[in-house]
Amino acid sequence: MRVHNLYTDANGESHFRDIEIDWAEERRGSKLSKRLPATGIIFRETVADHDLDWHPAPRRQYIVNLDAGVRLTASDGESRIIGAGEVILVEDTSGKGHLSQGLGKMRHSLFIPVE
Repeated sequence: MRVHNLYTDANGESHFRDIEIDWAEERRGSKLSKRLPATGIIFRETVADHDLDWHPAPRRQYIVNLDAGVRLTASDGESRIIGAGEVILVEDTSGKGHLSQGLGKMRHSLFIPVE
C-alpha cells in the first residue's frame, strides 16, 4: 500500500515522495500495519470549485479522500492528483506550502492529525 507524502526540505521547498506501508501482521486474509499515532479525526466537505493559493499544511496529518480527488502542486512544480480512496501524509507545515485545486466535484475527506 502506498501513501503519498508532501514534505518540506531544509530550503522551505515542498516535494512529493511515496511511503510504502510495512505489514506487521497477517490474519484471516488481511494484512495489517503497526498502529500509527493519531490524535483525532476531522470530517471535511470541500466545494467542487475549490482553488486555494500557496499555503502550508496547518498540521502534520493524513488526508483520506472518500469520494473525489484533488490536485496538489508542490512548490518544486510537481503536481499529483490524489484520488478517491487515496491517502496523503501532509508534512509541509512551513515554507511556501502547496496549491490545492478541486476537480469539479464536491469532496468529502478525513483529516487525521498525527501531532
